[in-house]
Amino acid sequence: MRGSDAEAPPADFDAQERSRWAGQAGDYRKSYALVCAGAVPYLADPVSIRPGSLVLDVGTGTGTVAAAAVAQGAKVTAVDADPGMVATAAALVPEAEFHVAGLPALPFGDQRFDVVLANFVINHVGQPRAALAELRRVTVLGGRVAVTAWPQPPSPAIALLTRAIRDCGADRPAHRLEPSEEFPRTKAGLRGLLADAGFRDPECQLIDWRLTVEPREWWGVASGASWMREFRASQEPALLSKVRDRFDELSSDYRGEDGRLCLPVAALLAQGKA
Repeated sequence: MRGSDAEAPPADFDAQERSRWAGQAGDYRKSYALVCAGAVPYLADPVSIRPGSLVLDVGTGTGTVAAAAVAQGAKVTAVDADPGMVATAAALVPEAEFHVAGLPALPFGDQRFDVVLANFVINHVGQPRAALAELRRVTVLGGRVAVTAWPQPPSPAIALLTRAIRDCGADRPAHRLEPSEEFPRTKAGLRGLLADAGFRDPECQLIDWRLTVEPREWWGVASGASWMREFRASQEPALLSKVRDRFDELSSDYRGEDGRLCLPVAALLAQGKA
């Protein structure tokens, strides 16, 4: 039913976010992690990550960023708040060191890492300014911190599920920050968030890539988003079937000559110096 967009912020944003991801590592790796992976080449910039660099990957998920940094010769430490994600990532990237930990309190001393990376993590924490300040705290003076986040309005590929749900007379679950913690999901908004957290020379750009996927696989990939799992659990099968049909119809606009979907995805990439 419509009206969920008016929901109040949850009593504990972080707890709700973590509950959404609990036990989902296997499904996430085969689904929405494929979408998020497109930002990794931008985030794990080889200019700042060199052999021997001490790199921290925060919110590692199933270890995509950690693997990229290891491939560049870095000594990588990675954390995630979900034990299942940590176990999965540790098995996939045995060269890195993994810990169960989450923002805004990391179990590391001040100025520990040369480079700190967080791929689509800021949009999953209840205190984004405190989270960024914590990333800055554990970074050496002059070291690079880089984060990604989904912009508003979203890119066409990311918007397809929401469009399909609305076209079927429903709304996606709302999960809002406290008003004092909110920030615009724009280049200026995310750059300002880094400035608020004390970063020097903060900057933000819009990055984009193409996700190529078989049409029969796209629903499973896109519906791996945490909010979509919540939506599916709360709806009747008849509505979900309608949403799936509408989603497939909207997605067909991106079908290429080879029959596969070529979907435009965009994200915000912000970085600054500690």
